[in-house]
Amino acid sequence: MSGRDRPRHVAIIMDGNRRWAAAHGLPAIAGHVQGVEAIKPIVRAAPDRGIEVLSLYVFSQENWRRTEDEVSGLFGLVDAAVRENTEELVKQGVRVRVIGRPHEVPHEIYGSIQRAEERTRRGTKMVLNIAFNYSGRSEIIDAVRALLAAHVDPPQVTEELVERHLYTWGQPDVDLLIRTAGEHRMSNFLLWQSNYAELVFTSTLWPDFSIADLDSAITEFANRHRRFGS
Repeated sequence: MSGRDRPRHVAIIMDGNRRWAAAHGLPAIAGHVQGVEAIKPIVRAAPDRGIEVLSLYVFSQENWRRTEDEVSGLFGLVDAAVRENTEELVKQGVRVRVIGRPHEVPHEIYGSIQRAEERTRRGTKMVLNIAFNYSGRSEIIDAVRALLAAHVDPPQVTEELVERHLYTWGQPDVDLLIRTAGEHRMSNFLLWQSNYAELVFTSTLWPDFSIADLDSAITEFANRHRRFGS
């Protein structure tokens, strides 16, 4: 597989944790625990597959609608996962970037996230975008607000100028977007960046998603003819 056949930026909508738990007769939080475990081998394998940026949809702004207990449990899991895996990411050369509005989440988690970003900032093998308290529409709104605050004249607004104010500025657009658990929708994830992304949908629930599933999606990507709107 040539370099141009490999996706530089892969985004994953990690869906199916609760369905996995229900299928195993377990509480929802158990599915989220297993979902966190499923992330680790994918992060380790991604750089060897030529992936420069891996974006994971961890917590959307819509997820606040879930029960208080589930949200609290999710926050605890994210906090623990960030704390426990930061040094391993440093060893792997992975740089953590958090995209979204993390300043709106509890202070303890925000602090853990900031420490992980600082600790891994010299990583050069891959950027790991953790989309946390994220919304694609909110990202675009934040970019527009930044332009308004800078008093940019409307005729001067270009795609490049908008992109400079997106959370992912400096990164390549999404080449491959994978969604697990059989749903066929974007769910407000990286809307601007995915305008020409190839979409791969798999029925595999996220906790069961493996390196083989990642390789299958990359192979499907390589076999497609990208038209970029033409």
